[in-house]
Amino acid sequence: MSARTPRGSRLAGFGHYQPKRILTNEELAQSVDTSDEWIRTRTGIRERHIADSSETVVSMATEAARMALQDAGLESVSLVVLASTTLVDRTPFTAARVADALGMPGPAVIDINTACSGFEHAVAIADQAISSGSADSALVIGAERLSDVTDWTDRRTCILTADGAGAAVLVASDEPKVSPVVWGSVPGMTNAVVIDGDPQVFSQDGQGIMRWALTKAAPHVRRALEIAGVTIDDIDVVAFHQANLRLIEPLAKAIGATGKQIVIHDIEESGNTSAASVPLGLSKAWHRGELPRGGRALLFGFGGGFAYAGQVVELPE
Repeated sequence: MSARTPRGSRLAGFGHYQPKRILTNEELAQSVDTSDEWIRTRTGIRERHIADSSETVVSMATEAARMALQDAGLESVSLVVLASTTLVDRTPFTAARVADALGMPGPAVIDINTACSGFEHAVAIADQAISSGSADSALVIGAERLSDVTDWTDRRTCILTADGAGAAVLVASDEPKVSPVVWGSVPGMTNAVVIDGDPQVFSQDGQGIMRWALTKAAPHVRRALEIAGVTIDDIDVVAFHQANLRLIEPLAKAIGATGKQIVIHDIEESGNTSAASVPLGLSKAWHRGELPRGGRALLFGFGGGFAYAGQVVELPE
């Protein structure tokens, strides 16, 4: 076996796409027993984006990917990893369709489904492929059309779900800029998040997930910092899965985040977009110029499976 030169990966660009239609809390209150105050108090959500018939997981993923490639100054990559829990077809799978839509010459293409931690799992897979020499560059995408599996008569869940896509480009780096991933699952919580039935409908044990996030998640997040060789004081941006603002803020506080860190709050204007939520929030903030170039970001996602994953990444220079 030939020796490989040690290397890692780094982020080179971000992209995102959200449907044009915005569904406000006031509009939801016209069809279910809820109100703007009730929704904001319990979730922090003000509005969410809902796809029309032309905005599919493939089309949203493609547009987010196109933006990320442009941001990175690339036209193609050697690996595409797409995370989603709302894919319609088993095959052809979505990563291949996105690569084809972008005119790529023939990258490796992989779909994964680890629900709300999908983006962090995908980043880890891409980083490992680049670090091992199996790829020189990678496009990582989280894309969801949760409106397809939403029970619009259930006020516990329909106030949460939304559609959209976020993407990031990773390239080879002499110095690793993506830390090893901390990932795992939680026995006994496999059915905490479910999309099943005919037609398939999203449901969850919201209280159980909230309890886990507020009492059990922090050690895993601290472990991600430890493996990266940093402390929370070294972190500039905190990007947790955008499940609920009443969960994001306490978890950030539990790991010692102070006013120094930028904590992504995209849940307020985007709702819960599962695997898309972290890259969507990061990309929007990045392109608004709100994130420091070369800064460190802590990523952590959790949800269906019940799976979690997180790592520390350096933002593009």
